[in-house]
Amino acid sequence: MTTSTPETHHSTEDTGAPQFRPDIYFVYSHAASLIAFSGGAGLSRIAPGTVGTLVAFPLFWWLNHYLSPVYFLLLIDIMFIAGIWACGLCGKALGDPDHGGMVWDETVAFLLVLYFTPDEWTWQLAAFILFRFFDIVKPQPIRYYDNRLTGGFGVMFDDMVAAFFTLLCLAGWKAWVLSETYF
Repeated sequence: MTTSTPETHHSTEDTGAPQFRPDIYFVYSHAASLIAFSGGAGLSRIAPGTVGTLVAFPLFWWLNHYLSPVYFLLLIDIMFIAGIWACGLCGKALGDPDHGGMVWDETVAFLLVLYFTPDEWTWQLAAFILFRFFDIVKPQPIRYYDNRLTGGFGVMFDDMVAAFFTLLCLAGWKAWVLSETYF
């Protein structure tokens, strides 16, 4: 595994700010950019974070079919650690530590949410809406971690907190509302 930064081939203006927009060649030029952009999902011009979150659905369905629960959770841990490395390295290459195209954090965090969500489309849809709400709005303490933590760990961790809040809301709904046997 290489730790050199992905090649950006960008030019700079007098301000020294990179004038580079990631493209498919950038994504496939280095393992870190391939991971950080979730295989290219982050290149979406419309709502790349939402597209990165949607990537978790087919990945979950496939992994859930083939992996035991222990191996599934172990893989999510490995994906989180790989995301710290990939997002940190890719952020340096882009000159933006939390570039909007780096959506691996959404993919991994929502994969964790799907693991703990009932395997029914209504629950998964509710989980998706809640996760996107927490990831976009970033209520406290998510905003605190988003502002304070830097590098690849900072990119990955705030989405894990959003995943935690999503699961907390779903558990609350299941425990307090559905336990009343209205349904």
